[in-house]
Amino acid sequence: MSRLSSFGQHLYSGQISFDFVGRRRLWYTLSALILVTVIAGFVVRGFHFGIEFKGGVEFTAQVQKADTHAVDAMTAAARTVPESGDPIVNTSGAHMVRIQTSPLTQRQATAVEEALTKAGATEVSQDLIGPSWGRQVAQKALTGLIVFLVIVVLFIWGYFREWRMSVAALVALAHDLVITAGVYAWSGFEVTPATVTGLLTILGYSLYDTVVVFDKVRENTKGVQRSTTKTYADRANLAVNQTLVRSINTSVTALLPVAAILIVGAAVLGTGPLKDLALALFVGMAAGTYSSICIATPLAVQLKEREPAIKAHTARVLGKRDETLTKPEAVAVTATPARPVTVSRSAKRNQPTRSTRSKRSKGSR
Repeated sequence: MSRLSSFGQHLYSGQISFDFVGRRRLWYTLSALILVTVIAGFVVRGFHFGIEFKGGVEFTAQVQKADTHAVDAMTAAARTVPESGDPIVNTSGAHMVRIQTSPLTQRQATAVEEALTKAGATEVSQDLIGPSWGRQVAQKALTGLIVFLVIVVLFIWGYFREWRMSVAALVALAHDLVITAGVYAWSGFEVTPATVTGLLTILGYSLYDTVVVFDKVRENTKGVQRSTTKTYADRANLAVNQTLVRSINTSVTALLPVAAILIVGAAVLGTGPLKDLALALFVGMAAGTYSSICIATPLAVQLKEREPAIKAHTARVLGKRDETLTKPEAVAVTATPARPVTVSRSAKRNQPTRSTRSKRSKGSR
């Protein structure tokens, strides 16, 4: 613990520093590769929308044991009604099986329920969901996203008085959203209202982490043009290092319980909104921590360095550094010969002879 504390102190004081801003091309390249990979999930796998968005009927069957045999039996039973289409069947806990079918009439839904009972289900319940409800959820989620983004732009611009930071924050938010959606597509999890809730939640988390770093950047770069040794990028990079340990600790503390919820929801419960929410939160929080450090701040610095005043100041500081490096490390010093010391005759007479010095030494003894 003491090592971590001293490491954080060294980061804060600048004794240890990671060049996050200077290596922005590396982070951009890494993010581009991640984005290409996750976007491929949209094309290859696509989104598996839940019944809440596409409409249909969801049957919940109580069985002796929710295993592969029970899933196969319930699937075959649902398919006895042709109008059910290609039912989606999965387990939900140790004694529950969920069956999702296409939209059915009440008579057709009753026929499916009877078939499930004959296949071994001890108790069957049904829930009819119309597609209009899913469209309303999607529209409200999109409206909430747009309103949130507008508020983000106004808040960051009003708080930091810097539109470049607003742009960088929006890019980081889009970065996190695309990664989360792509991982969701590759995982094959259902897109449910819980997924939408998780996506909207990670927007706030990602923004929170970015604002913390930006606040330290503003504090460090205040009056930077009066400095003759540090550029705007140097001060901003110091801010990222100073908040690095805090960002990591906050992220790990938040990710651990979310990971526990994800494991319980996926491995134990098997299905349901719990794992959908947890997956969106876990991926979004991890991506938000990365983007606030490696994307938002380097991009804000890159935009800021395009200002004529900052560009001129950076050129002056770098030019002075080059001059310092070109100077010789050692300067030759000419030695002045020592002047001979002359002793006058009177001084020589007063100097004690060897015999006198020996007598004095014996007397002192």
